[in-house]
Amino acid sequence: MPDQSPRTRPEPKPGILDITPYKPGKSQAPGVANPVKLSSNENILGFSDKARAAYAAAVERMNLYPDGRADALRQAVAGYFRLEPERLVFGDGTDEVLHMLCQVFLEPGDNIVMGRYGFGAYAIGARACQGEVRMADEPNHRLTADELLKHVDGRTRLVFITQPGNPTGTFMSRSELRALHDGLPPDVVLVIDGAYAEFADDPAFDDGFDMARGAQNVVVTRTFSKIYGLAALRVGWGYCPAHIADAVDRIRPPFNTSIAAQEAAIAALGDEEFKRRSVAHVVRWRPWLEQQLGGLGLEVTPSQANFVLVGFPTAPGRTAAEAEAFLARRGLIVRGVANYGLPGHLRITVGLEEHNRALVEALSDFLGR
Repeated sequence: MPDQSPRTRPEPKPGILDITPYKPGKSQAPGVANPVKLSSNENILGFSDKARAAYAAAVERMNLYPDGRADALRQAVAGYFRLEPERLVFGDGTDEVLHMLCQVFLEPGDNIVMGRYGFGAYAIGARACQGEVRMADEPNHRLTADELLKHVDGRTRLVFITQPGNPTGTFMSRSELRALHDGLPPDVVLVIDGAYAEFADDPAFDDGFDMARGAQNVVVTRTFSKIYGLAALRVGWGYCPAHIADAVDRIRPPFNTSIAAQEAAIAALGDEEFKRRSVAHVVRWRPWLEQQLGGLGLEVTPSQANFVLVGFPTAPGRTAAEAEAFLARRGLIVRGVANYGLPGHLRITVGLEEHNRALVEALSDFLGR
């Protein structure tokens, strides 16, 4: 029988206290004054000077509410990516867009499907709606259509993939992405999270936009936090079928992106030179890091993002956790990913040249102790 005892205080609904809070990358190293942060996949080059100027100019309007529909930003994004403006939704970071999709589609007992190493925000959004989270295996740190489709049933409402993945850096090929979509029932939404898409240079990579243009059940999300360096301003967006965009807008908080954030994002979108330099830097140093770390005998997963996933031995004195602590003492903060189910790995953002060389030297010392 249900518990009939009187409550002495308000209690969250079932499932909320079972959610593991999101754990961001560390930003401090004990005893180190100015550590190098390589733990959160931020743009190591900073952000556009044009975005800085736009943000500064917006300070003069702090007393005003922002445009709730972000129409100027909407037109800028639509023009840049050649998308229909009415099919865009904007959020306080991509996280809010993902949570709103869960709110729109999940009832208690419904489920989402995601990769075992997928972004934690997918599961948090689902469980907040009393939805079930189903994890597909990722053999060799790669998502496949077959593994995801194994978990889809009549109560599945959303399938989330990160393209390329975080923390793996791997991606689903164009043919795999098509096979996944073809295998889904038409009432299941496929969400393609492209937070790191701009860094991908493999010819087989597919950002999902072409699929989304003609499908009724595909949403592509993107962010201004990574390639554009505006992580602090929290601007994300989704390209949705019109009926999904309409539903999301009905529950969207009225003023969820600020004037300063909108205008800095517009300026960042227009700074092609900064974007080009950001991509070129990662494309140059990512393979160098992979080669150097592999040369130390570490297991490096080939990446298409602005970070690499590195596997460490299990022998005492050489583990990932010990390497993370050793690097922190050297002033290099990286990301342990045990909370993603990868206790033997570290995720390391591609840094500036001096950061990358210092990292390799430090790990060489660590492994040679």
